[in-house]
Amino acid sequence: MLFFRMQRKCTAMYQALIDFFKNKRTLILGFGREGKATLAFLRKYYPDTHFTVADKNQVEIDDDNVDLIWGEHYLDCLNDFDIVMQSPGISLRDVTIGKNTVVTGEMDLFLRFVPCRKIGITGTKGKTTTTTLIYKMLCAADIPCMIMGNIGTPVFESLAEIEGKTAVIEMSCHQLEFAHASPDIAVLTNVYPEHLDHYNGFVGYVNAKLNIVRYQNENNLFISNADQPLGDIIGDESFIRARRKKVSKNEYKNDEFFASLVGHNEHLPGEQQWQDIFFAAAAVREYGVSDDAIRKAIDSFGGIEHRLDKFIVKNGIAFYDDAIATIPTAAIGNVRALGNVGTLIVGGLDRGLDYTQFVRDLAESGIDNLLCMPETGYAIADEKTQYRSPVHVEKCETLELAVERSFKLTKPGKSCLLSPAAASYNRYKNFEEKGNAFKRLVTEYDG
Repeated sequence: MLFFRMQRKCTAMYQALIDFFKNKRTLILGFGREGKATLAFLRKYYPDTHFTVADKNQVEIDDDNVDLIWGEHYLDCLNDFDIVMQSPGISLRDVTIGKNTVVTGEMDLFLRFVPCRKIGITGTKGKTTTTTLIYKMLCAADIPCMIMGNIGTPVFESLAEIEGKTAVIEMSCHQLEFAHASPDIAVLTNVYPEHLDHYNGFVGYVNAKLNIVRYQNENNLFISNADQPLGDIIGDESFIRARRKKVSKNEYKNDEFFASLVGHNEHLPGEQQWQDIFFAAAAVREYGVSDDAIRKAIDSFGGIEHRLDKFIVKNGIAFYDDAIATIPTAAIGNVRALGNVGTLIVGGLDRGLDYTQFVRDLAESGIDNLLCMPETGYAIADEKTQYRSPVHVEKCETLELAVERSFKLTKPGKSCLLSPAAASYNRYKNFEEKGNAFKRLVTEYDG
């Protein structure tokens, strides 16, 4: 009996969300984890309704009421549907959407229809660390909350448990691209050129990010980066109606409490990570979270995999997996954060990013060795020869060779950092696969 009461209560809570799909021809575009979560939600409330799943790759679904479309032309069918539930990362830049087709996604519908408090975090870099810190700070203050979104758990998977809790949501640009609502508290850590191939340029990328604040009202809070004025990037900021809080990486210089936090945790070693602390603190102070709870959360922070992830010390060398660093700004920032990098491994998919400043920064970074992998690494190595620098540069065709050379070149007492400054898709499924391969090769090396 209790189960049925809970089910009725859950249905009532999400009735507007459920009704959004009523009598609509619905396409689930992409069948990764989020696409599967969408189908599970729809099937729960529409057990006999026909749905369609489209994916570039062939998929198998044990459901007689699901039609499958797959292959190179899987995007050709979009205008045959009333609703397209787009999975993050599928680019529609070359697709013309008809006026009778609505493109949306889980993040948009969660923001619009789910009645809970929401803290959303986005940015080119720092969003996962900031999201995790906010969650830990709320937990330390005994405030009921759940962590979800781009950090790994689709928001639709959290529907059954979110009532009465605050949703702490990491939001990627892809998840925000078709959003028509914003969270109660929005955090924008920074914006640098990224995913330019997906958006046909920087403007489209920035516009997607700005959906996190675009639909806020005067009762909401927008936290942004004081060291990267938004007006310098977008010009007109008049569309922002929320209260504003600007956070600098130098907050600790004028705040005794923040000064006591910097350098307090080895997993938060540099200015970028310190600023993530300040972003998180600004958000949770809206909930009245105490300084003691903030400090407790920072003390318990154990780092995040593939983000300045110190995973082994071998032959006197500390090895760091920073495979998430897919842009030059992130890579050079983490070199500076560690401060004792003997060998840096860079390179990945060429997406048209400009590496000129990165090469100049490397020349003055203090690193001893630069190991460069295809595709961007080779271009960096070629450009590096234009600058006088004591840095030793080698091209390495494979990650296996780069690991072997790092053991030969890195002096004991220094570190070896994999921080690609590029995406991993030219050789790997994603940055996680590249980071895991690096860890395995280092751990198994016996040369």
